[in-house]
Amino acid sequence: MIPFQISFRPGAPLCDQVVYAAKKAVVSGQMRTGDPFPSVRVLSKELKINPNTAHKVITQLVNEGVLEVHPGTGTAVAARPPSSPRDRAQLLGQEIEQLVVEAKRCGVDLDSVLAAVQKHWKRLGGRNEPHVSFSKEEERTSV
Repeated sequence: MIPFQISFRPGAPLCDQVVYAAKKAVVSGQMRTGDPFPSVRVLSKELKINPNTAHKVITQLVNEGVLEVHPGTGTAVAARPPSSPRDRAQLLGQEIEQLVVEAKRCGVDLDSVLAAVQKHWKRLGGRNEPHVSFSKEEERTSV
């Protein structure tokens, strides 16, 4: 059984969609540190995707530190390592820029973007504490 939900959308690579769904499950608490992650075979069979695509998904999640491989026991959700302020800025820099560009292109004002982000943050189980924010230096280098 796959520990997350996914509905494939046309036009987006399957691999990217599965990676996103897995990350979303981890962020929302649906999957926790140490939880087993499906094998290539199970992922391929359950999602009806090519085994090469399933392997690519797991490899990408391992490379990004979302999963860790335990020889003899399988793959599991990794503990999130502590991150430096620079790491946090680099992690979201491109995604934030893409969001801003699309919002401006569509004529969406900053307050509406912030409200939408806050809504999704809460929906995914985000808490306001502990508060970690970008420093002024990070804000300049992340955009």
